[in-house]
Amino acid sequence: MLNRLGILTDEVYPDDFAKSLEWIAEQGLKHIEVRVVDGVNIANMSDERVDAVRRAIDAKGLSVSAVASPLYKCALDPTRPVASGDVFGQAEESVEAHHAKLHRVIAIAKRLGTRNIRIFSFWREQEPDNYFAEIVAHLKRAAEVAEREGVLLLLENEPACNGGFAEEVGKLARAVGSPALKVLWDPGNEAYGGKPAFPEGYGHVKDVLAHVHIKDAYVRPDGSSRCVPVGSGNVPFIAQLRALQEDGYDGLFTIETHFTPEGGTKEAGSRMTLDAFRVLVREAFPQG
Repeated sequence: MLNRLGILTDEVYPDDFAKSLEWIAEQGLKHIEVRVVDGVNIANMSDERVDAVRRAIDAKGLSVSAVASPLYKCALDPTRPVASGDVFGQAEESVEAHHAKLHRVIAIAKRLGTRNIRIFSFWREQEPDNYFAEIVAHLKRAAEVAEREGVLLLLENEPACNGGFAEEVGKLARAVGSPALKVLWDPGNEAYGGKPAFPEGYGHVKDVLAHVHIKDAYVRPDGSSRCVPVGSGNVPFIAQLRALQEDGYDGLFTIETHFTPEGGTKEAGSRMTLDAFRVLVREAFPQG
């Protein structure tokens, strides 16, 4: 399992891609997800810059597991009040603009040597169920493009989006019904949103998942949420990891801590989660 572990590069040194790659290689990790490089979202880069990114990755003996794109983090209808969240350097754009950008992100993914692209399910409506059919129609449209291009869209559970929780993204993925769209399961996002990640959340996605993010979180007594190193939040990682193994999950894991210790750095937060995850894997599988 540890040989399938990677990390999002900007979770280490957000503004120093080369330093992140150096750190990642030193930790013995083999793959990365790419979201922001030196302050620029990967979806906004020219071919020349993407190629330079690829050369830097190759030079460190690493591979790209996925493009962590911001695709479909947008409002279905900008005239309606909806939630919002971090778009990592992207401007707010229309649904059609995101459909157009999908083609560009696919081209970028191919240049980076991956077929996996993380996507979302539009900013969360006040009553998401009322827009289920519309969301599915847009995701089907995206999945049809992905099928033709030979790539895989990974729909992440993100509390600020309509597929905010496992039950919702699982339902969306099954409704789309495409081999080119699966779920990216983030148990930490589930916990951050105040839902039980395991076994409840996992049970809603285990038949349609294709990628896993490693994050932990809890909800404070005042109702606010906080990301923390794995093993110190509400996700029961030992049980979750065992279930993934027993269910035959053979995909990758990517650390995405969203945690910075008080007065510290993101690198320290990522190191804390990496160290803790290694301990949890040994606890889950003591026989190796």
